[in-house]
Amino acid sequence: MPKIQLLPEHIANQIAAGEVVQRPASVVKELLENSIDAGSKNIKLIVKDGGKNLIQVVDDGSGMDETDARMAFERHATSKIRTTEDLFHIRTKGFRGEALASIAAVAHVELFTKPQDADLGTRIRIEGGKVVLQEPAQTAAGTSIAVKNLFFNVPARRKFLKSQQVEMRHIIDEFQRVALAYPEIGFSLIHNGKEVYKLYPENLFKRIGAIFGRKMHERLLPVGEKTDYVTIEGYTGKPEFAKLRRGEQFFFVNRRFIKSSYLHSAVMKAYEGLLPEQKIPPYFLFFEIEPEHIDINIHPTKTEIKFDDEATVYALLRASVRHALGKFDQMPSLDFDRDPSLDFSSLSQQRPKAVEPKIKVSRDFNPFKQSSPARIRADRKAVENYDDFLMPETAHPHTELISAASLPHDSTENPSAQNENSFQWNEKYIVTHTRSGLMIIHPYRAHQTVLFEQFLKQLQSGTVRSQNLMFPWEPDYLPGEVNLLEKYKEILQKSGIVFLREGDKIRFTAMPAGFETHHLRDFLEKLLADLSEGIPFDRQELLNRYLAVQLASASAVRAGTKLDETARQKLIASLFSLENPRYSPEGRKNFIILSENEIDNRFS
Repeated sequence: MPKIQLLPEHIANQIAAGEVVQRPASVVKELLENSIDAGSKNIKLIVKDGGKNLIQVVDDGSGMDETDARMAFERHATSKIRTTEDLFHIRTKGFRGEALASIAAVAHVELFTKPQDADLGTRIRIEGGKVVLQEPAQTAAGTSIAVKNLFFNVPARRKFLKSQQVEMRHIIDEFQRVALAYPEIGFSLIHNGKEVYKLYPENLFKRIGAIFGRKMHERLLPVGEKTDYVTIEGYTGKPEFAKLRRGEQFFFVNRRFIKSSYLHSAVMKAYEGLLPEQKIPPYFLFFEIEPEHIDINIHPTKTEIKFDDEATVYALLRASVRHALGKFDQMPSLDFDRDPSLDFSSLSQQRPKAVEPKIKVSRDFNPFKQSSPARIRADRKAVENYDDFLMPETAHPHTELISAASLPHDSTENPSAQNENSFQWNEKYIVTHTRSGLMIIHPYRAHQTVLFEQFLKQLQSGTVRSQNLMFPWEPDYLPGEVNLLEKYKEILQKSGIVFLREGDKIRFTAMPAGFETHHLRDFLEKLLADLSEGIPFDRQELLNRYLAVQLASASAVRAGTKLDETARQKLIASLFSLENPRYSPEGRKNFIILSENEIDNRFS
């Protein structure tokens, strides 16, 4: 019996579907692109249960006659390609002729379509790749296609779909990409009967605002560069609006959304020296290039692309973004035409020298000396570079640092047990002596670990303490970000974070005791980044741990903070009172020990 056999058609179709249809968002992408290729002016997307049970696209495009409607579901049936040469001149979206056949192989599909000049349309129903009904039908001009019960005949695939919220997030991503590429087309999105987007035909700038909120307008700078090889147009973000999270970064080549770490690198190079570490600016950048210079057929979803001259594209992109930043005074520059009389040196010669103020400072002041609450409050104002971590425990409930006297004295790793002094090297690492050798402690990780244990216990017991804000904080969040926070409002309130929502505005009225506003800002930015990526919080213990890590990370002492001997000893004592002081909640080392032998070997 021969070992190699032809696959049955229904299995071959399901395998092909696995390449094209990975999740409901894949179906959305293919159907929206078909509507665009049909010349539609208005496109409606209707979704139920994150696309698991219904994805329907209704358009007013050219529609199809009876023959084309039936042929559209055959594999490799396409109106876009006649010769091999056509592959190198493609400007439409779909062209392989696989999408509808692949979708129909793993779902129940119902199609209504009618050409603009026809009196009667066509209805087709397909289940698992088999046509079960085809008949004439009264229907509006254009096409309506409904995809129901996705992966009904491939239960293993359906089982691996994510939650409704996560799948809907992917659908919204695909919807936004298509809507941005075609601002002249009207789009609407309805999920479970609720209108999510209603976008009217407009220009790109207004379309960006309609999707991401009007506040996005003030965050963007226009980009424009035209050469014989490629034209680059669009918008890039002002550096001060860069975020920790992705989600507002878009590349389009001939109106097709693409992903490219190579092009992203070019943008980030343009921002070199302008962004805080790990921050990413928003950008919406469009490339127009002759199709023969690109290859879009290198991935089934067509989101990857190759240029025949990548180096030129990289250099032009970097230069165009850099030019936009410089043109609108977003980066430092030297003005060689300035009036020399306005130079700092000239001004300093025209003015008398500043007189150093005489300030009396009490050199006996000690912020850690036990004192009354009233004295503590008065002394706070007198301390330069005062940090929450250094506050007495009566004033800072999250940093109850334990006395070294309460620790076991037989520990070979616990420096507090040996009453040794410590010093801080380069305002960074704490160096001290233990019986095992020379210990070097990472202050931020050590403090993060101490705070993590405290926050986790409070979250588990429901005793997280809040402090009301004298002046409520109103961050400038986009509508989508506000919606994400609203979903977790009750959970955040249990962690001490309280806010009110008014439309697309959000106002925070309380935060965990010991937090500062910048702690809250950092925590929320990380939380939004993770929520946008679809990180699941389906179990309370996982959520508690996540919140404890983020709260501790936001409020731990930062690198470069100078700690005096008392503060260092308190931190060491608190760290070594924990059951596992070696590692931070993120699994990184809190300290290292150089043994005497290791040090001796360095001198050998």
